[in-house]
Amino acid sequence: MSASMDHRIGRPGFAVIPVLDLRGGRVVRARRGERSSYAPIETPLAKGSAPDAVARGLVDAWPAGILYVADLDAIIDRAAPDLRALEAIARACPGIALWVDAGFAEPAGVAVFLAAGLGRPVIGSESQADAGLVTRLGDRAVFSLDTRGAERLGPAALHDDPSLWPPEVIAMTLAQVGAGAGPDLAALGALRVRAPDRRLYAAGGVRGPDDLRALRAAGIAGALVASALHDGTLSRATAPDLA
Repeated sequence: MSASMDHRIGRPGFAVIPVLDLRGGRVVRARRGERSSYAPIETPLAKGSAPDAVARGLVDAWPAGILYVADLDAIIDRAAPDLRALEAIARACPGIALWVDAGFAEPAGVAVFLAAGLGRPVIGSESQADAGLVTRLGDRAVFSLDTRGAERLGPAALHDDPSLWPPEVIAMTLAQVGAGAGPDLAALGALRVRAPDRRLYAAGGVRGPDDLRALRAAGIAGALVASALHDGTLSRATAPDLA
């Protein structure tokens, strides 16, 4: 059984979590967190950029137990979550859990999403006015601690006080997304020291198996990955010890 599958059923293990970025009902390719310039993805894993096809291609390429979906229309434009795309992904990947960042900022929006039964909400610090939503939801949500370079996005309290964080936290380094620069191991290590009882997931910069092995060795719980899967640098063949 894979490390990701172990995580899905509640056992500790290193989880490789494929990422889909949605914009205008299509999957787009992330580059350095410059979301407005993301273009529809071209990938050997699927024909076209339809969310269900790309999701199925990612799951076929890697034995994932979780898919992370960023709804960029909801995050950037404050649009409602693209439930149609999420439903298509869920149908294409039965049994796979979805972590969904749709710019959630209000309890009512989260309640509507949870009622749809399409996944677990990701609460991004960049979308928050205060710490209220994060603390209200607790372990029902995953928290994303968002940064862009040295800039900390969202309320200072969410960056300064780890006691506000739920058990699972994504360290989202937007400037490194799709940049091929490698994960920021020093920053991740500092977060681990500050919150040793949280499961910390790295997002941004993973280039291939060696980066994942370094993260695992550093005590990171898992990593969000997109480019390495689409480019073929990460696959069952290149990383059988991680699959």
